Formats: sequence, C-alpha cells, structure tokens
Amino acid sequence: MPDERTDTHRRLIRMPSIGSPRSVRDHVGPVGKRVGPPAIVLLALLAAWQAAVVATGLPTLLLPSPTDVATALLETYPTLLGDAVVTGVTAAAGLLAGGLVGFALAFAMTYSRTATRTLVPYVVALRIAPLIAVAPLLFLWFGRGIPARALLVATLTVFPMTIAALDGLRETPAAYLDIADSVGASRLETFLFVRVPAAAPSVVAGFKIAATLSVIGAVVAEFVTLRAGLGYRVFDTATYLETAETYAALVVLSALGVGFYLVPVALERLLWSTSER
Repeated sequence: MPDERTDTHRRLIRMPSIGSPRSVRDHVGPVGKRVGPPAIVLLALLAAWQAAVVATGLPTLLLPSPTDVATALLETYPTLLGDAVVTGVTAAAGLLAGGLVGFALAFAMTYSRTATRTLVPYVVALRIAPLIAVAPLLFLWFGRGIPARALLVATLTVFPMTIAALDGLRETPAAYLDIADSVGASRLETFLFVRVPAAAPSVVAGFKIAATLSVIGAVVAEFVTLRAGLGYRVFDTATYLETAETYAALVVLSALGVGFYLVPVALERLLWSTSER
C-alpha cells in the first residue's frame, strides 16, 4: 500500500502554483507582442537620429539630438504638462460635442429621408470648408477661450461621427428588426436596444478617426488664438528658435494624440470582450 505522504507530495507537485513562470509568461506574452515591435523601431530610429547628429555635427538650432530633446523635456515638463491639459480639455470637449451632434444627426437621417436630403449637404460642406478659414469667424463670434476652440474641434469631428453612425444604424440586419417588430418594440426601443448595439463597430471606427482629428483641431485653434496649449507652445518656441523645446512639445503632443486614439481602441476591446461572454 503506497505511503499516504508520498501520494500527497505527488499531488502537490502536479498542482500549478500561483505566479508560476508559465502563468506570468501567458500574461506578459501578448503585451510584449503588441509593445515590443513599436518599441524596437522607436529605439532604432532614436539611435539613427543620434548617430546622424553626431556624424554631421549639426548645431542644436538646426537639428537637436534625442538627448537634447530629452533634456529640454525634463526642464520644461511642468509647463508642457499644463499645456497638455489645456489641449486635452479642448480636444475632449470638441470630440464630445461633435460626437453627440453627429449621433443626433445620424438618428434623424436613419428614420427620415427628408432629413437625409436636407442635412447631408451641410455636413459635407462643413467638412470641406478649410478649418483655418472657419476659425477666425468662430473666434470673432464666440471669443478665443476654450469653449470657442472646442467648438472649432466639433466642426472637425462631427463629419466622421455622423457618417460612421449613419452607416452603422442603416446596416442593422433585417432579422434583428423583424424580431423587434414581432415583440412589439417601439421605435425608440428598437433604436436603443437593436440599432445602437448593431452599429457599435461602425461608431467606434468613426470615433477613432474623430479622436485623432480632435487633437489636430485643438492645435489649429491654438495656432490661431496664440494662447495656452501645446499648439501655442510649438509656435512660440519655434518663433524664438528654441528647437529642442519645440521638439519636446511635439513629443508631448504626439503622446497626447496616441492617448486619444487608444481610448476608442480600449472601448472596442471592451465591447468585443462583453459580446463574447
């Protein structure tokens, strides 16, 4: 008869331990696959940039090295952080306003052909109009503060949000609508519980485009108003030939843009994970 202690020992050996190397690898592996390639490319570009500056001997005024940019970033990060907050608030407010207006327009055009014929030309015209030409008019009417700048951002984001939401709402499978009709769902209930979930992938795709455009719109607004924000910081440092500081502001601006883009990406993954349960 086998020893009871030996059997217990064998069972313990076969049991997977919490925090084992394999479980850690399973969690870290996917993250490494996503982050690893971009990080390698970034390091290679920085190394090539540094080598080019050293080899050519270009002055910092013309082309600062990555170390010069990093130094400027560390020295000016409190100012850049404040500017990033201003730009981020402007972009977020404009993105929210453009998204709400776009979704409302898409709702109206989904249920009314007259609304479609009436509104689509204006939505397209708003997108075609040069942002730099619209900006002075908006600032003349509404001032130069964050609300006016957010309004300018909204004019840039309303088009992709409207078109994406309209395509998604109109492409709801007919079988879903038939089921809603069979249970006596009202038009509002059908919209909220059938059309909106079916349109989610298209809306998120439009959200990705609008998120990046919102940062661009905020920077354009800051170029025109020449007030606080990363756009103003880039213009100001470039004017006084503070090239390293200009690059540092561009680095923060790029990080802000990536952050805005990652918001709809995270939302998309959340929707997918929820639908798979």
